[in-house]
Amino acid sequence: MTIDTCVVRLDNVRKEYGDTTALDGVSLEIRTGEAVAVMGPSGCGKSTMLNMIAGLDRPTSGSVRVHDEELGRLNETKLALFRRHRIGMIFQFFNLLDDLPAIDNVALAAQLTGTKAGPARKRAMELLDELGIADRRNAYPAALSGGERQRVAVARALMNRPALLLADEPTGALDSRSGEQVMDLLLDLNQIGQTLLIVTHDERLATRCASRVVELADGRIIRERSLERV
Repeated sequence: MTIDTCVVRLDNVRKEYGDTTALDGVSLEIRTGEAVAVMGPSGCGKSTMLNMIAGLDRPTSGSVRVHDEELGRLNETKLALFRRHRIGMIFQFFNLLDDLPAIDNVALAAQLTGTKAGPARKRAMELLDELGIADRRNAYPAALSGGERQRVAVARALMNRPALLLADEPTGALDSRSGEQVMDLLLDLNQIGQTLLIVTHDERLATRCASRVVELADGRIIRERSLERV
């Protein structure tokens, strides 16, 4: 795996909500093919950092660049298009649409970028097959286990071949067995070159899937450490 291009660059990012400082001068680079875990106690700024990188929130000062695009220069419409094409997101509570079967939950991500239903469903089926749940393609979210729902969410996040995959506590709502399956899946994705940023409280997830851990406290990066995978 070659790591050569900067996918994410935060430069002295500060974010204030009224009198509260969520991020206080954070600078960070994530390069192609890296798997970076962001850790720290609740309220330390992890989710705020993720939202900045996803273009869901804007910094009070400083700059956020993703795939060489300065997000602060994009209006809301262009930000939404950028997210759809360049960023995949996995959420703790899946965020699946209850009234759509698994295959359509996945295909929808491509249809929102203009892909016709037929080709979108074909790729969705390929992803579900790769993730081992093709037989659940017509099941609705309520009929899926937690691990199956997270795999559907991962397939949806990969639908548009994103440059960056963001995972917000991806094992937080899963039992231990399902959590292990999702960890293995994230590791496999990174080993074939997918760039990952994982926000987590789970030290096991960080050590299993990440090549680098960034620790936050009170809105600041207090430590970074590289991990050796076995």
